[in-house]
Amino acid sequence: MPQLRLALAQVDPVVGDLAGNADLVVSWSRHAAARGAHMVAFPEMMLTGYPAEDLVLRTSFVEASATLVETLAARLAAEGLGEVAVIVGYVDRPGRFANPVPSTGQKPTDSAAFLFRGQVVARYAKHHLPNYGVWDELRYFSRGDRLPIVRHLGIDIAMTVCEDLWQDGGPITAARFATAGLVVNINGSPFERGKGDVRLRLAQRRAAEANATLAYVNMVGGQDELIFDGDSFVVTAAGQPLARAPRFEEGIVVVDLALPAAADNRVGSIDVRDGTLMQIERIDLGTPAVAPFEAQSAGLAPQPGAEAEVYGALVAATRDYVRKNEFESVVLGLSGGIDSALVATIAVDALGSSAVHTVALPSRWSSDHSLADAAELARRQGTVHLVVPIADVVTAFEKEVELHGLAAENLQARVRGTILMGLSNEHGHLVLTTGNKSELATGYSTLYGDSAGGFAPIKDVPKSLVWRLARWRNAQVTGGAEPPIPQSSINKPPSAELRPGQLDSDSLPDYEVLDAVLEAYIERDLGRDALIAAGHDPALVDRVIRLVDGAEYKRRQYPPGPKITARNFGRDRRLPITNRWREPAALPQP
Repeated sequence: MPQLRLALAQVDPVVGDLAGNADLVVSWSRHAAARGAHMVAFPEMMLTGYPAEDLVLRTSFVEASATLVETLAARLAAEGLGEVAVIVGYVDRPGRFANPVPSTGQKPTDSAAFLFRGQVVARYAKHHLPNYGVWDELRYFSRGDRLPIVRHLGIDIAMTVCEDLWQDGGPITAARFATAGLVVNINGSPFERGKGDVRLRLAQRRAAEANATLAYVNMVGGQDELIFDGDSFVVTAAGQPLARAPRFEEGIVVVDLALPAAADNRVGSIDVRDGTLMQIERIDLGTPAVAPFEAQSAGLAPQPGAEAEVYGALVAATRDYVRKNEFESVVLGLSGGIDSALVATIAVDALGSSAVHTVALPSRWSSDHSLADAAELARRQGTVHLVVPIADVVTAFEKEVELHGLAAENLQARVRGTILMGLSNEHGHLVLTTGNKSELATGYSTLYGDSAGGFAPIKDVPKSLVWRLARWRNAQVTGGAEPPIPQSSINKPPSAELRPGQLDSDSLPDYEVLDAVLEAYIERDLGRDALIAAGHDPALVDRVIRLVDGAEYKRRQYPPGPKITARNFGRDRRLPITNRWREPAALPQP
């Protein structure tokens, strides 16, 4: 059987930085060549970054991408890399591929290019365009209905793009008809909790359907709300994993493959079981099979546990948001509580302690133990720590405007937000907000107070998971080192400390109970009756629904934060602010 040394480049492009992304392709192709790779595959929309969203609506952007893929092919050859085949994602011009689908019209295409010896020898346009969850690809792209089969080194190779694996039929059916020996699927697949094994099982099923080895390469890094976790792999037609890359780490995985010799020359159209026909095309590069070589095992990276994968995602998202938006430091309010303690720890792990500025902002109601816990965390982690008492500032406001109850409590939060934003303006820090998903869901945040900031690392993390992540992170220390988070911050009952003796439990149920209702209502869209039928207390259900529905206007004004759940507040969940729909009470049974 012909052999192929394949490299999967699990890398971190930046949206809009076409020149920088092309440099990444050249650099990592050079790494792949140094390891003897015959071919290297890069992620979906590698040259433009992903998702590029409405940039794709600009002709100038699309033209730059389409031109760059051709100049990149020439550059690779000029730099001595022309004999390494490169598969790379980009955005192509409208009209490059014939027969636009009527529902999508003539738009650009989310494409893959096969580069070799200075030329773009084949192009493929994504066939299945996702239009659910975080994706709006029918807004941007036309889908392709051609599958080029590239014969290289005695092997027939097909290219597909991301969603082409997630839907039945389409290019996988066509690849089987064309007897491809290898399907290379390039991806921009965002992270969600538990998604890694779902992807692997799906790829195993599609490899069997194609009767071909399937290589899956995914990008890493953060892009606004989305996090890409890598987890690139190769599986055989029988479902055997041959290689698997680490999560959240940039690099290449190299795998030696023995693949069926190319023999079929069929072309023409095939019904691909999704209501369309795909045209099979053949491109023969005329390259002979490589001389036999001793194959090396690529290895399977260990998969992280539930808390480890979420924590890794939050660190990657925070690091990339700060780095890609060209901030050098961050600042956050450190209350001594668990939420700000976790955010500070994530920031230190992402950026280093010298780039993290923590500020204690005690009011007249702040407890001594909270101040002590904040100072202790700053000492343990080496943050640049500042104490700014706010009691006199709040008193100055109260002399001019009479406020009571909740308004007075919120004033304290707004004074803190103003000070943090002032420090941001003065020193160029990015302000990190510290609210969790449970608080955002129920409206337990103050507009222009604790919601003020530029990035929200735990925005999609339920409160009950906040505690589990803190305990997990503390458990990672070795050699007798101090855990980064003081145990007292984990143990103490949560409180905003905006009035004497205040506790979250005064107005909210136990967070484990609350989070179960929130998950069902927000992420699974269960209505009132279904929530009660699932065993939740009717009075609690009614209260939670009222709180969630009434806080939509607040969430719209909250900073972006990384998506880790199946449905985050942001790209996933889009409800009108002005909305009189209310979940009906159960109807009487006849």
